[in-house]
Amino acid sequence: MDYFSINGGDPLRGSVRIRGAKNAVLPILSAGLLTDEALHIPNAPQLSDVKTILGLLEAMGCRVERGDDGAATVQADGEIVWEATWDQVRQMRASICVLGPLVGRFGRAKVSLPGGCVFGVRPIDMHIKGLAALGAEITLEEGFIEAQVPGWEDGARLPGGEVFLGTPAGPTVTGTMNVLMAATLAEGRSVIHGAACEPEVGDLVACLNSMGARITGAGSPTLVIEGVEKLHGATHAVIPDRIEAGTYLMAGAITGGRVRVESCIPSHLSAPMDALQSAGYHFEIGEDWIEIAPRRERPLPVDVTTQPYPGFPTDLQAQMMALMVLAEGTSVITDRIYPDRYMHLAELLRLGARIRRQGSSAIIEGVSSLSGAPVTASDLRASAALVMAGLVAKGTTKVHRVYHIDRGYQRIDERVAELGGRIERLVE
Repeated sequence: MDYFSINGGDPLRGSVRIRGAKNAVLPILSAGLLTDEALHIPNAPQLSDVKTILGLLEAMGCRVERGDDGAATVQADGEIVWEATWDQVRQMRASICVLGPLVGRFGRAKVSLPGGCVFGVRPIDMHIKGLAALGAEITLEEGFIEAQVPGWEDGARLPGGEVFLGTPAGPTVTGTMNVLMAATLAEGRSVIHGAACEPEVGDLVACLNSMGARITGAGSPTLVIEGVEKLHGATHAVIPDRIEAGTYLMAGAITGGRVRVESCIPSHLSAPMDALQSAGYHFEIGEDWIEIAPRRERPLPVDVTTQPYPGFPTDLQAQMMALMVLAEGTSVITDRIYPDRYMHLAELLRLGARIRRQGSSAIIEGVSSLSGAPVTASDLRASAALVMAGLVAKGTTKVHRVYHIDRGYQRIDERVAELGGRIERLVE
């Protein structure tokens, strides 16, 4: 099994080009099920999660092509299997995104319930509620979600409807995407109230509209979908990954380096940049790039609460915690999206951090330095935080289970090394 060996102490310097967004490309590739024509994504990132969703689509009967540069094409023009089994879905929660397209185009679907993540259960009740509001009949049996349109055998389509998808933690992103995809081929007009406003949802809307869908309201809490009879193929480049961009900016910050992230959308990072500015960091910002300047002193303490977009993203919570471990004072980080997303806390303690958990918050008493130690990654973003901490810790840090980080960061070890970090991928 691969692990990272990191010798800390060197500031990162240079530029890094941001890849296509993981959280956008997975549902967009699933949208290939909505048409029998080809959907081409020229900038699909080379991630294990992308490989997983393409493998699922291929197993369901789609034709899948992958270029050496990562470009991906999906064409659902054969005999499509409308069932996704537990073995297929358990590898990645985003596999649930095939549910909406299957119901929308074929009138029925049988998809295994995904399990909870290591940092807590993420329910799919809003997916079910939304599809039911569009006219699907839903049953849960033997670990599967079964959805069907009455009269699907005779070609009946979803009638469409209105649904509110808000939750106490905020709008559901994947739930919005699933209901949105199903509604594109409904017979009537559908309205999603309390829709997620994340850029990844807007990118899915742009892709679907390029395929012939009629959707308005992207970026707002209300999406209006006028159902069409058929969608066609398209070529769509996904938006840059704002979480990857934020991670590299924070890696530059924690090491005292100067890092420029290129091919990004700065407005997508307003909340993370605001938090970094509060910590004493300065930026130069261009049309499609952000450069963080080095800070000689330790960062200032900052209180951060994760919120739905445009608030501070939960996917950058662990990385921000790693930075605040070295702050000159006490910081409080609260995760209102996933209150149990703190598996990285214990591993940061192994490196010398001072953190205590209090409900959905972590209280961080800043220390002047960290020391290297073996640590274990528990999930995708936690692994990024441990890499960041290892880059500044004295001595050697070994980060185990790095298959987690390969899910969302394309060759992060090679790219960090190009910025001057001393990191190697080794095999145990």
